[in-house]
Amino acid sequence: MAGAKTRKAKAAVPPGAEPEPNPGVRAAAEARHHQAEMRHDPAVLRHLFESGDFPYKTPMERESYDRHKRALQVELLKIQRWVKETGQRIVIVFEGRDAAGKGGAIRRFMEHTNPRGARVVALGKPNDEERGQWYFQRYIAELPTRGEIVLFDRSWYNRAGVERVMGFCDEEEYREFLREAPELERMWARSGIRLFKYWFSVSREEQAKRLRGRERNPLKRWKLSPMDRESAIRWDAYTEAKEAMFFHTHTADAPWTIIKGSDKKRARINVLRHFVSSLDYPGKDRRAAKKPDPLIVGSW
Repeated sequence: MAGAKTRKAKAAVPPGAEPEPNPGVRAAAEARHHQAEMRHDPAVLRHLFESGDFPYKTPMERESYDRHKRALQVELLKIQRWVKETGQRIVIVFEGRDAAGKGGAIRRFMEHTNPRGARVVALGKPNDEERGQWYFQRYIAELPTRGEIVLFDRSWYNRAGVERVMGFCDEEEYREFLREAPELERMWARSGIRLFKYWFSVSREEQAKRLRGRERNPLKRWKLSPMDRESAIRWDAYTEAKEAMFFHTHTADAPWTIIKGSDKKRARINVLRHFVSSLDYPGKDRRAAKKPDPLIVGSW
């Protein structure tokens, strides 16, 4: 009986004709074709980053993620060796919405690097002494020496974001920050510091989902603060503050690079790709260190 059904099914396909592809396979192929077209359409790319829309319907597969991550981390080790041997100084700033994936990206940068030549700076609230100092003073103290990479998990841009929205600085302090930050970064660039500024974006729905996950998971609850909850409530105010920050501090010497973080794996791979593809160093594997996906990485 089963054999008869099989023969009947085969007979339904005319001789010499190709069988109809699986609907799921066909849909995936059509999605890839559409995404390929999007990558070459400047108007579509601009809309993606202005609207906050995410271009992928499914998350990056684990096997592909692990393969690309390993290759990129090998490139990071080559960069670290080059930085040490040539006395480079590199600063990488990680900013963005709460729960957008900054911490996870930093961990993938640091996973296999030598801690003697790379470190993470995550400063807490300023103490009494620091509150009496020039605003940038405690950040400048953390800038790299020769042969060092420093990653800032949040940075001096707190003043343009959380401090602005939550009222932790006054209008004069805020305006002075917007004047001083581009000047300082220009001086750093002229002194030889290579500065990368990454902003991780995430959709409102995905942020809410991740914050709920932190609240439910006792191992992640430490990540959840009253500021996180407040940032979700004040979404529009943070959006306005972000746009003002980009307008005043996106410069030729220190441009902002935007990472779409709604798919954590894609965000991590593509921020790594952007970083390694931006540098020239000995032994660079250009297949691994290729340009990032323009549907995930953009400029303001």
